[in-house]
Amino acid sequence: MSLHDKKDNERYNNTRFLMRYTSLAMQLLLSLGAAVFLGLKADSWISLTFPLFSWLLPLLVLMAILYKVVKDTSPKK
Repeated sequence: MSLHDKKDNERYNNTRFLMRYTSLAMQLLLSLGAAVFLGLKADSWISLTFPLFSWLLPLLVLMAILYKVVKDTSPKK
């Protein structure tokens, strides 16, 4: 394998990792935004004085996404 091939392979791996973690970050932002929006709508629909769903839904989404990130990035057995 020549030096040029090694550099191309490293560049491909770096781009692949960058795209992987960028997609995880976008999933996190969009999911949390949707959870907050739905939580606000649910709180107004039920007429709660305390923002229960505005806190609960993003917390559940955050826990699910963190579980997914740990599962996806852990070494394979």
